[in-house]
Amino acid sequence: MKLLLASNNAKKRRELERILEGTGLEVLTPGDTGIELDPDECGSTFAENARIKALEFAEVFDGPVLADDSGLSVDALDGRPGVHSARYAGEGADDEANRRRLLEELADTPTARRTARFECHVVLARGAEVLAEAHGACEGSIIESERGDGGFGYDPLFLHGPNGLTFAELPADRKDGISHRGRALRELSPELRALTRQEA
Repeated sequence: MKLLLASNNAKKRRELERILEGTGLEVLTPGDTGIELDPDECGSTFAENARIKALEFAEVFDGPVLADDSGLSVDALDGRPGVHSARYAGEGADDEANRRRLLEELADTPTARRTARFECHVVLARGAEVLAEAHGACEGSIIESERGDGGFGYDPLFLHGPNGLTFAELPADRKDGISHRGRALRELSPELRALTRQEA
């Protein structure tokens, strides 16, 4: 069965394909289908934004749609960047600019207070209906300079304490096993696998 990911982020697509391996679901992106939508992510929470994206894409795609909204919440910054993680340094900002702003804001914050978590909310929708949703989080902290070449977004700055490595240093399969997105999708896996049974 074809599953539309409500994002054209190539790295997010590859991550999703690894996590969904063996489910029988083929992941498509809007770019694969010719769908051109830019939902207004005006929600104040990850859950609200994920629902907005899922339902808007589900209106025009003949099949199930999976949308996620995720980001980094830093305790010393009162939860910022939060839902603004992708555009923390301004509209159109790239990952490097966002990481630079984060480090600037935490410049005078001692190590013990640099605790943070990645959060992800995923929503599965079809037509005008939300079929299921789930939330995942991963605790860590923000280091003072980037480490690692993998991942994307804030991964080079996010230290996962139990591993002693940043998300950008972890092999992809190990990251998938502990990441916020991996946890959310595993919680949603019964509903995702049910899609393939319905198709059969």
